[in-house]
Amino acid sequence: MNDVVPKAAARSWIGLAVLVLPLLLITIDGTVLILGLPAISAELSPTGVEQLWMIDIYSLVLAGLLVAMSTVGDRFGRRRNLLIGAVVFATASVTGALATSPWMLIAARAFLGVGGAIMMPSTLSLVRNMFLDRQQRRYAMAAWAAMASVGAAVGPIVGGWVIETFSWQAAFLMNIPVMLLLLILGPLLLPESRNPELHKIDILSVVLSFVGMIGVVYAIKTLTGGKDIALGIAALVVGLTAIALFVRRQLTLPAPLMDVRLFTVRYFRGAVIADLLSIFAMVGALVALIQYLQLVLSLNPLQASIWLIPQAFFAATAAFVAAVVVKRLLPAYVITAGLLIAAMGFGLTNFLSPTSSPALIAASLVLVSLGAGMGLALSNDIIMSSVKPERAGQAAATSETAYEVGTTLGTAVLGGLLVAWYTRVVTAGTDALDLPGSIAERASSTMAEALLVAAEVGGDGGASILEVAESAFTEAIIVTGMAGAGIMVLTAIWALVTLQGAAANKDLAAEHERELVP
Repeated sequence: MNDVVPKAAARSWIGLAVLVLPLLLITIDGTVLILGLPAISAELSPTGVEQLWMIDIYSLVLAGLLVAMSTVGDRFGRRRNLLIGAVVFATASVTGALATSPWMLIAARAFLGVGGAIMMPSTLSLVRNMFLDRQQRRYAMAAWAAMASVGAAVGPIVGGWVIETFSWQAAFLMNIPVMLLLLILGPLLLPESRNPELHKIDILSVVLSFVGMIGVVYAIKTLTGGKDIALGIAALVVGLTAIALFVRRQLTLPAPLMDVRLFTVRYFRGAVIADLLSIFAMVGALVALIQYLQLVLSLNPLQASIWLIPQAFFAATAAFVAAVVVKRLLPAYVITAGLLIAAMGFGLTNFLSPTSSPALIAASLVLVSLGAGMGLALSNDIIMSSVKPERAGQAAATSETAYEVGTTLGTAVLGGLLVAWYTRVVTAGTDALDLPGSIAERASSTMAEALLVAAEVGGDGGASILEVAESAFTEAIIVTGMAGAGIMVLTAIWALVTLQGAAANKDLAAEHERELVP
């Protein structure tokens, strides 16, 4: 006899609305300071290294603690973890707004990462436990995925508007009302859930997972930046060694911090990798094209933000479009179609020139966000539906770690490709202009520096430098866009092959639990 799966009541849907708000802020905070660095630099006078740490420390700490914090939530209660994380996040936000030195701001960003890591797995695992019916859960997962996509998309929009209208401190203070709302409504609307089989947490596993993720993410950022190569290689070796030891330990523990056997499950593995690669390409596109709007088309942060609004809208609606379409088509087909739409969006960059309309950028980002958003919604649904509710924390941590690693890779690898191609092309152009060595070197370092050099030189010489730099940066954007298109096509093929058979109404969790029995 088949068990009747209970439907979620109205209270659960109201609770979902509360639950996705912290997720939105967690993802926004990853990119919100990008447009605020000039204002922060003017007030706190950070060095170049300190500026990098202001941006990077948040994602480093967040990625490093996701696995550990998901298990803490499974053990002691996911709602409790969510509320504790809200307190940490709010406290760190106040500290950031009151920062009077670069390292005080860096410390605040680190604690924001701690708060985000505590909350983020709980948001997804609570969705899994609140919505047991597969059809309802798909719509709930669509809302979760929409907020994750929108957060990454609107981070620069929110940052641009808040910083232009108020100050960079306001980018921190805007977190506090949402955290207070969560602390008030969370206990009333969100059910507590935990894994009764977990009795203790292995501290060594926590340390190994943290060191492993920090090492790998830091190595990616360092090596793609082209500086401190020895340090980057050392971080990579330490990170990979820690991950190998972590995996080995999980396979021997009776109650592992993370059940790594989940990666032997075809649908779970396929969806996680599709997730990571989609985020990789989407974030890389966002970073590159925002720079094009500001540096080549000379839009200020607020003007650039306005052209990103269509992308944010389609990022929000894509997940719900996918949830409707999947009623008629297999998830693998919908994910594949979405990723191919995203590839078409990348393809539009091939038509860019230094005088293109911002509308072309907006159209490109709309297609990328729509397509990737459809894929992310359904791949997340497959990940969470592949496990029983008591395993939700581990599945959530895996999905969100893929999100953070994908974000880091997109920024570092595609951002690194953008810079490297620009430098190669602009160097050839400045050589032809027969510029003095110091001026040529500065112009070839970054597009922003080339703008400063052109203004300093002035006259026909400055105009020539500007023309060379804009042409080189546009070519670099096109190359980066083609790389993004290639990644999306390969990911579409991967999804089509690995997710075949993952029907929308199939009990994936029961099937996979049988596979995981030793």
